[in-house]
Amino acid sequence: MNIHIKSTPLTPGIEHIADLKFLSFDRLVFDSKFSSYSANSGDREVALDVLSGECTVTTPAGKLEGENREGVFSDAPVMFYLPPATEYKIESRNAVITSFTAPAAGVKQAAVVIPKGQSVNNRVGKNNWFRNVYSSIGENVAAQRLLVGETLNPPGNWSSAPPHKHDQFSPPAEVPMEEIYYFQVHPKQGFGFMRLYTKPDVPNAFDETMLIRDGDTVLIPRGYHTVVAAPGYQVSYVWALAGEARKYGAWADDPDHAWLRQT
Repeated sequence: MNIHIKSTPLTPGIEHIADLKFLSFDRLVFDSKFSSYSANSGDREVALDVLSGECTVTTPAGKLEGENREGVFSDAPVMFYLPPATEYKIESRNAVITSFTAPAAGVKQAAVVIPKGQSVNNRVGKNNWFRNVYSSIGENVAAQRLLVGETLNPPGNWSSAPPHKHDQFSPPAEVPMEEIYYFQVHPKQGFGFMRLYTKPDVPNAFDETMLIRDGDTVLIPRGYHTVVAAPGYQVSYVWALAGEARKYGAWADDPDHAWLRQT
């Protein structure tokens, strides 16, 4: 599996980027030539994250209005949640939107918009590993599998620190959930790094370090992971989780680095 998908131009239309066992990821770019997109969520639930611009989402229950968002480095997230078996139409002339879906059945949550003021913003970590973590689709939305938010690294700072994983059942501390990161970097010529790895004594062990540029995607089917921004550059990433269980924070730190939490 190619876990590091390099950036592609922001071409108007819908681009399918990746699939894991549960998660599927598309990116939509709207302008005057591509100003609406219609679909049915079928047997999946959908999370839309408006990275910039504004849009409306219309379902049989009515129209959901999204606020204008300047961008991920200056504004809190604006997201939409759509349950399974929902006809929907997205309309916009200036938006870039990520779409994450996961299989779901029996969801009672109605379609909803999560505006800027309703995303939970936590400053996590300390020293050069503090970052802002926005959780938009969490306990506030009765989804079946999806958890979606954004993380913003100040220049030179680490996130997903200490490195952690969520790939096996060890409740309540850890439940298996795969994850996808979609990155943006400011200024755009900047970069960061991401390490995704397992312990060397597990079956099919691996250890990958990736150079992250604006628009890159990283798939996290398993393993510990951590991210760092280069000096002078902010790194933001949308994160989407889905798996056999749904619980934010149900992960395990790498024991070698868990001491960081005690500093």
